[in-house]
Amino acid sequence: MSGDSVEARILAGLDDEQREVATSLTGPLCVLAGAGTGKTRAITHRMAYGVHTGVYKPQRVLAVTFTARAAAEMRTRLRDLGAGGVQAKTFHAAALKQLQYFWPQTVGGQLPDLLSHKAQFIAEAARRLRLSTDRAAIRDVAAEIEWAKVSMLTPESYVSAAKGRDAPAGFDLITISRIFQAYEDVKVDRNVIDFEDVLLITVGILQEDERVAATVRDQYRHFVVDEYQDVSPLQQRLLDLWLGGRDELCVVGDSSQTIYSFTGATSKHLLGFPSRFPNAPIVKLVRDYRSTPQVVGLANRILAARTAEGERSRFAPPWPKPLELIAQRPAGPEPTFTECADDDAEAASVAERIKALIKDGVKPAEIAILFRTNGQSQAYEQALASAGIGYQLRGGERFFARREVRDAMLQLRAASRSVGNDPVPQLVRDILVSLGYSPEAPAGGGAVREKWESLAALVSLADELHANRTQDPDAIFTLMDFVAELDERAAAQHAPTVQGVTLASLHSAKGLEWDAVFLVGLSEGLMPISFADTPEAVDEERRLLYVGITRAREHLNLSWSTARTPGGRANRKPSRFLDGLRPQTTRDLQRTAAPKAPARRKASGPAKCRVCGTLLTTGAERKVGRCGECPVTYEESTFDALREWRREAASEAGIPAFVVFTDATLVAIAEDRPPSLNRLATLPGVGPSKLERYGEAVLRVLADN
Repeated sequence: MSGDSVEARILAGLDDEQREVATSLTGPLCVLAGAGTGKTRAITHRMAYGVHTGVYKPQRVLAVTFTARAAAEMRTRLRDLGAGGVQAKTFHAAALKQLQYFWPQTVGGQLPDLLSHKAQFIAEAARRLRLSTDRAAIRDVAAEIEWAKVSMLTPESYVSAAKGRDAPAGFDLITISRIFQAYEDVKVDRNVIDFEDVLLITVGILQEDERVAATVRDQYRHFVVDEYQDVSPLQQRLLDLWLGGRDELCVVGDSSQTIYSFTGATSKHLLGFPSRFPNAPIVKLVRDYRSTPQVVGLANRILAARTAEGERSRFAPPWPKPLELIAQRPAGPEPTFTECADDDAEAASVAERIKALIKDGVKPAEIAILFRTNGQSQAYEQALASAGIGYQLRGGERFFARREVRDAMLQLRAASRSVGNDPVPQLVRDILVSLGYSPEAPAGGGAVREKWESLAALVSLADELHANRTQDPDAIFTLMDFVAELDERAAAQHAPTVQGVTLASLHSAKGLEWDAVFLVGLSEGLMPISFADTPEAVDEERRLLYVGITRAREHLNLSWSTARTPGGRANRKPSRFLDGLRPQTTRDLQRTAAPKAPARRKASGPAKCRVCGTLLTTGAERKVGRCGECPVTYEESTFDALREWRREAASEAGIPAFVVFTDATLVAIAEDRPPSLNRLATLPGVGPSKLERYGEAVLRVLADN
């Protein structure tokens, strides 16, 4: 195939805006790309077009993104386009490779070992300072130290820079600074570095050694940054050093999908790009090829509503104007809004709807249930299992760690050394038959079905790659090429699609899509989450819901429950983000029509809600210090863990669960999260005998959650 036809094929199928991206090969370029608008397609075709036209040398192009999976997907697409020499890595992978090469000649000796988990070292740091910590506190302190380091703060500069932030685990900022310093000392003593150090040390070497900086800049001439709205100050500093004052930079992002600010990510670099490069073209990708007009319309309205909400608060920042998506797909069903009586009823309702979708021909792998916190998954796991529907928990066992997948890769690797150039899809099928693969799925479920689904995923991947790699009649895709692809995917944990409904948190769903999406638990206290107590934090929660909505291609269901447990008090409200978008429920109409009964005062000193200040009228309200109309201020997973512990304690003692602690007392414990027995003893419903019997166990539950 001639060079001209290859270039034409690369540009074929791109819309006008994508084509503008693909053909703008030099100088700075800013691509504002909404969800589902084909941003990865645009930038991979840009790099491939640059290679095939001779503008780029593939080894001198570096594309960086934020997850190993996204980088692996980009490398796969580039190979499909005949530009496999382009480097596509995460920031950390690119920096680590440079650090491994330059460390011996700049620092000398062997690069220290890389620390994969901070917990043990932070615990040691706390012990050196004679501070008491538990697992939950260590986890929170680790996250704070990571935020500080990617914000390019030292233990000395942390305190002033962190003013206004809530210090984790009940510590003050000075104590966090001391733990931070002690943690750094422990690493030096053990001769290890952490993931943030990889970036920090690379930045230091590039700043201080001009020879190293010149070598890196000679190696890489053109840079592409995906998901640019998630860049941290430290990553931006590294990128600036790679560039060295040059402007061969293409950035792609969407400020409406900034959902990782707790890790140090900020969209200010994306929003400030036009000021930094005044002559840079700005291309907006707004044609949504993923979702139906009904889904796109709801997503647009969710973001449009935030401006009015922000104007109601004089403390709200000026929200950047969101991209308004334009749907390109045919019309589909309207999104549905479902109010349920309790959590179990909501899970059962979702399972029934999924069963109906599967009956109508939607594949289980094209269905997802997305929730705000991982603690919400259990009810849906049980409901799907009861309905006989297979599922996979995102973040559970990794695909390439499964025994049948490891066995398959061994057999495929062995066969690749002896077979010829027969079509790969049939070779893969023939080889996997001995491991249990068959064209038809086995009846029933269980381990046999799970094993078959793993092997079927490998077969489907072979079909997909063969189709992509042989579009050019002269191209050859061998079994050895397939094995190499599997090895790279295993290293990046870039798993192929496995049949089964996906259960995932909203954060982990970023970058994925399904035909049908169920957004569950959309009540105040969960969406937005209870600890989102500033306009900026609430706006990030809104963006998180927007990300969830835009994962759906066709079917979208949004649901919430009015009570936690069957028969429980129906005091939950639907998320404020759904106001004006969802149909009014009977309960809404009742609230509007019925005047609120005046609160009763008690002669012995009135108790007031700590959130809104209204008088508390029931024993349960006084026990938790909050009225039933205000959102909960605890994490759902914490309350669920306490409730499960109470059930086990009651079963073991042969007594009703409420005798251990009432629901109101559990809520008070979950909201207060007492760090000690003395603090626990101050909560209503925790007397001396219960403190002695259950106190230590309660503190252990809180520490683990």
